Amino acid sequence: MTQRTANHRLKKLIDETGLAYDGIARAVKAVASESRQRLGTNKSAVHHWACGAVPDGATPGYLAEALSRRLGRRISREDLGLGTPAGGEDESIGLTLDFDPIETLTAIGSADVNRRRFLAASAFSMAASVLPLESVQEAAARTRSVSGGALAGHADVAAVRDMVKLFMDMDERHGGQHGRSAFVQYLITDVRDLCRARFSSEEARAEALSVASAAAHLCGWKAYDSGEQGLAQRYYMQSLGLARESQIPGQDGFVMRTMSQQGMKLHRPEHCLALAESGWEKAKGRVDAQVEALFAVTHAHALAKTGQRQAALADVDRAHAALAAGADDEVPFWALVWGPPAATVHSRTAKVFETLGDCPNSAGSYATAAASRPRATYARIIALDLVAQAEQQAKQGGIEQACATWSRAIETMAGVRSTRTLKAVRTLRSDLRPYRARGVRAAAELDEHARIFLAHHR
Repeated sequence: MTQRTANHRLKKLIDETGLAYDGIARAVKAVASESRQRLGTNKSAVHHWACGAVPDGATPGYLAEALSRRLGRRISREDLGLGTPAGGEDESIGLTLDFDPIETLTAIGSADVNRRRFLAASAFSMAASVLPLESVQEAAARTRSVSGGALAGHADVAAVRDMVKLFMDMDERHGGQHGRSAFVQYLITDVRDLCRARFSSEEARAEALSVASAAAHLCGWKAYDSGEQGLAQRYYMQSLGLARESQIPGQDGFVMRTMSQQGMKLHRPEHCLALAESGWEKAKGRVDAQVEALFAVTHAHALAKTGQRQAALADVDRAHAALAAGADDEVPFWALVWGPPAATVHSRTAKVFETLGDCPNSAGSYATAAASRPRATYARIIALDLVAQAEQQAKQGGIEQACATWSRAIETMAGVRSTRTLKAVRTLRSDLRPYRARGVRAAAELDEHARIFLAHHR
């Protein structure tokens, strides 16, 4: 029998956390679950790792992230004494703002198109989430310029922008998995070529980088919709770099706003408020009122997550006042990722009330949000708002009303390819169990509706 050499580096880091092996195992599984990965890790597995066994698959990355969060500093695979991955992949790709974002996106996108597991299953990095704050005063200025190549002007940029907008609309209508590979391929070919062109003016160059930032943001959103949180974070990071380089007012702050929302969704509140604040500060006075309303309501949600109830409600009021003041604003296309600002503000307002435990106002705001979007264009997000509305109704004891709303949500999901909508329906069936057990007819009928839906959407 081959005698393993104990992994003293890993053992020392585990000792530093103060956690027992079963605590380490739980932390690793929690990180993996954020990217929809289910591990059977237990204290025996951690013991074997400390004795020199090498974790399988993406587990080393989850272990590194779990220890990073516990120790408050970035821990790499090398720090764990595990060396480099067998395939030679760079697991840190996209988690910095130090390199040319176009080249980085090309590498990320190529791995995404080929469904390379090391990125698809990668963990959300808490260490990386603070980088936008640390570099907030820096200009990206790393997008490589060229002296040759085709000449590009406003018409060339407009053509790419129209294509990105088309995919944005398709994403909301049909879900993040529809056309995903095609759009990532478009990013690493046509969008990349545009950014490498010679430009007829500095204004055309800025517009091209802005469009590229929006394209990277959409790729991140598609990864997020698939539950691939680490991959989404990498796209968002490079989207931020391009937005900064473009110097289009407010777009870099908008990406930081998205990064704040991702952290809140994952229940990782450490930097969410700071990201929301910094993003809003970069946009104040530089964007129209409707766009500023988007920043205000995200800041309100971050405040609610940190227990600052009155400040959160004050920012909700600011967001709705800004909406009213900017009713006739022309909203830039990069701020229309989730549809009309009014609907987005109502939806995020509902999340603020939900966080604060105000079920009636939360349900009402979700209903307003769902009604504020054209159903044919925004099927996925309408369905998710309806699911959230039903959950708030159920919490108030209105199970019959909740079942009717849930049923509307499932009907809206027809034709949508989204991991999040499927997860919502599975959760719904679990939530209905106690009502079915009590013989609630509406719950039994809805459960059958949900069962049939899932059978048709495997």
